[in-house]
Amino acid sequence: MLKTAALALLLCCSFNASADTSVDVSKIYGNIKFVDSFPDYKVKVVNSFEDLNVKKVDSFADAPGKWKIVDSFPDYKIQIVDSFPDFTIKYVDSFPGVN
Repeated sequence: MLKTAALALLLCCSFNASADTSVDVSKIYGNIKFVDSFPDYKVKVVNSFEDLNVKKVDSFADAPGKWKIVDSFPDYKIQIVDSFPDFTIKYVDSFPGVN
């Protein structure tokens, strides 16, 4: 009985620790490079309930959600995934940023 209670406590603590690792998406903007490996963040593209609205821009990527896609000297490296993302995005034409 004591082992079962200890195991349950350990599992609860591990779930709480993993829930505290959220990403502050309001700081993700600038020069973005899409990569297949070793990303800074893993991102899933969705149509609703997104964490960040992203607008692809050619210049002035100076606010949350404004991404200039580059091949070299990125501020962040992003990998597009289908499962277990760090956060989700939705591509928009206006009003980029956090909801």
